[in-house]
Amino acid sequence: MTQLAQALILGLLIGGVYALMASGLTLIFGVMRIINIAQGAFLILVAMFTWWLWTHTGIDPILASVITTPLMFGFGWIVYRVVISRIRDSGPSMSVLLTFGFALVVEGVLNLVAGNKFKSVTPSYFEESFRIGSLSLPKTQVYGFVAAVVVLVALYVVLSRTWTGRAIRATSQNPSGAALVGVGAAGTAALAFALGSATTGVGGSILSVLYPFFPASHYDWISRLLGIVVLGGLGSLPGAMVGALVLGLAETMTATYWSLQWSSLVFYLVILVVLLFRPQGVFGARLREDAA
Repeated sequence: MTQLAQALILGLLIGGVYALMASGLTLIFGVMRIINIAQGAFLILVAMFTWWLWTHTGIDPILASVITTPLMFGFGWIVYRVVISRIRDSGPSMSVLLTFGFALVVEGVLNLVAGNKFKSVTPSYFEESFRIGSLSLPKTQVYGFVAAVVVLVALYVVLSRTWTGRAIRATSQNPSGAALVGVGAAGTAALAFALGSATTGVGGSILSVLYPFFPASHYDWISRLLGIVVLGGLGSLPGAMVGALVLGLAETMTATYWSLQWSSLVFYLVILVVLLFRPQGVFGARLREDAA
């Protein structure tokens, strides 16, 4: 029983971090119908920068997100204005090609600057754990989960309690109606892309502590994120959270009772089963065939 409780708690902790990482991807798609394949590369870019900060200044990697988050917000804004805005009305397939190309550029730059070697950040508490009875909770996962929850709550407040958030939600639900009431589509899209990119500022810093990484790791991470948002329903933040928890639980339960190397297979099998019965995902809306 203790083993099961341990696996469930660890799965929820990891799932919370995955939810943060996937939130930016699903936010961008929900507003602009753009599939940002470069989101994984953004995570690795932040992880590399966090590693550099930790190596040269000793700053705590998770606290470094206070620096990386606004930097990624500004970076996302510039990327949208300079690159993404040019293909915004060209359909999802063009956005996939363009952002994949951009991800390759980021990977190439990181290879030149940091080298093609695995890196990881190991702060002083890396091997420490909190003890609750017979349960052991690694401090790195607890701190990462807390940071993820703080950002997700802040994102929820921004989207639900502010005029900017209402503009973003209005644009995602009815672009034409939002334009009629004075919501600028271009500015709102740029802001949504910047917010989605900003989530990688925290997600990448947490990733640098929890997982080893190197420039090409973005392929693995974008496949995980796409799996999460497809399972939950493209464009649905609640769906992304559900998909993230499923991935976290699949990893820990498989590692506990079988083998960690099979955890991804179990997760994608879950996606296959769900999509057989709900092609639009758990929280996704079924599109009218004549609107395709």
